[in-house]
Amino acid sequence: MSNNLYEILEDNPIIPGVKDDPGLESVLTSDCKIVFILYGNILNIGEIVKKIKDSGKMAFVNVDLLEGVSHREIVIQYLKKHTEADGILSGKASMLKAAKAQGFFTIHRLFLIDSMSFHNLDRQVEISKPDCIEILPGWPKVISWVAEKSHMPIIAGGLVCDKDDVIAALKAGATAISSTNVGVWSM
Repeated sequence: MSNNLYEILEDNPIIPGVKDDPGLESVLTSDCKIVFILYGNILNIGEIVKKIKDSGKMAFVNVDLLEGVSHREIVIQYLKKHTEADGILSGKASMLKAAKAQGFFTIHRLFLIDSMSFHNLDRQVEISKPDCIEILPGWPKVISWVAEKSHMPIIAGGLVCDKDDVIAALKAGATAISSTNVGVWSM
């Protein structure tokens, strides 16, 4: 992973996740350096990314939530050609592999809902070779298990709702946290 991205994450451990236009407007004036785009469609994603980039932030698009696309690797080429996105978020190893080939930073979103998904983590990461992993839900116990197992930066996401959650996730081994909760963004 780029040392620059890792340094940005360490220096700015709160990553806003924007899921609508009001969230986008709120994040534009925030001090954050990285924004996860969790909404949009093929018609407006370029505009959304441009607003984030124009405010001096890095833009990461969650391709799994992008409407109007086939959720195949061609969407990665589209984003490269028609947006200024810095990175891609996805739960699909094949999408991340394609994004890496296009020069994007990549974050593998891993939903650890049971022991099977936890034990499958290594295989998924081996296929995608992401720059970071995002663990959902971002519960401290789960984060500590993943931190023992993985040597890459961990982002805690999902159900990180307040300052106590942020502190607990970081203490458990997360490098950063992501949240759609506007109240968390200003901590």
